[in-house]
Amino acid sequence: MKDSSGKLSHWLAFYLCKGLGVKTLLALAQKQPLDTLFKLTHQQLTECGLNPQVASNLLATNWQQVEHYQGLIKQSQITTIDYFDPLYPALLKEIATAPLLLFCRGNVELLASPQIAIVGSRNATPTGLEIAAEFAHQLTLAGLTVTSGMALGIDGAAHKGALAGNGNTIAVLGTGVDVYYPKRHKLLTDQVCERGLLVSEFLPSTAANANNFPRRNRIISGLSLGVLIVEAQIKSGSLITVRYALEQNKEVFAVPGSIKNPLSEASHFLIKQGAKLVENVSDILDEVSFFCESSLYNIEELTVEEASCKVLNSVGYEVTAVDLIAQRSQWSIDKVQARLLDLELEDRVERVLDGYIRIR
Repeated sequence: MKDSSGKLSHWLAFYLCKGLGVKTLLALAQKQPLDTLFKLTHQQLTECGLNPQVASNLLATNWQQVEHYQGLIKQSQITTIDYFDPLYPALLKEIATAPLLLFCRGNVELLASPQIAIVGSRNATPTGLEIAAEFAHQLTLAGLTVTSGMALGIDGAAHKGALAGNGNTIAVLGTGVDVYYPKRHKLLTDQVCERGLLVSEFLPSTAANANNFPRRNRIISGLSLGVLIVEAQIKSGSLITVRYALEQNKEVFAVPGSIKNPLSEASHFLIKQGAKLVENVSDILDEVSFFCESSLYNIEELTVEEASCKVLNSVGYEVTAVDLIAQRSQWSIDKVQARLLDLELEDRVERVLDGYIRIR
């Protein structure tokens, strides 16, 4: 088990410290070795550039809680990979709000392998499931790793298709890597753990929570060279993954379907927007070798930072509804929600019953 020294306890403390993210730690690392931060006084921490409240949070670390999670990590043979670890995937470092820690079970070397994400509906048709499994199988034969989210439907079919040919697959979970969710995928989860990789940014024993699944989608697209959407409706979680992929300048592929099938809506919409229509795996292989050289997508020429500011400036210190944020920023609801997720991860806004509140 990696990180048997005090290093893991320090990273868990950073992870549990509210308001402390990758950007802050990167800045601190320029001035002070990170493992020495716990020896500093509140004044010294603020002199290093830490926000006073965050410095207080760090000094109030619950070491009993840290020890509890260390025990779970050891017990479930979980490998932890921090942002500064050589095993941390380079592509994932490029995304906004990259996870501070990755919790892994399985073959961690797969993180560095070239990946294609396959996403789609939980209620896919038999044809959709067959297509997802077939594409996954063909992609692994071409040497690519298939990445998905272990959900019912298209995700599960993609993982199964990859494993069918002894190929590589990564499941990015919205729970702890020691939790079976959905329960129906218990056997599949075990197979991916044995022959591929389970990865999550959530602490061990974290149960399923609706808010966590959209967050994990940025990791699915972040790890991958491109995202293939097989079947999905316009208003679906798959579209959140696609929007992250577009922001990350990744290629988006879509399998067309019948105009009478509501699950073809998302693919057809994306194809109209410039996603590549794919009929076979060679359509994907043709693109991924130069995926970042050109882009067909008509996206606003905004940096991630500017995009975040545009949405943040539309959130008040009183409860602000998502509809109002979209109206103020003049962005679509879907794009606003994707940005709000990032701002929430950075502790700049907080989700409440009727919308969001600006924190800082």
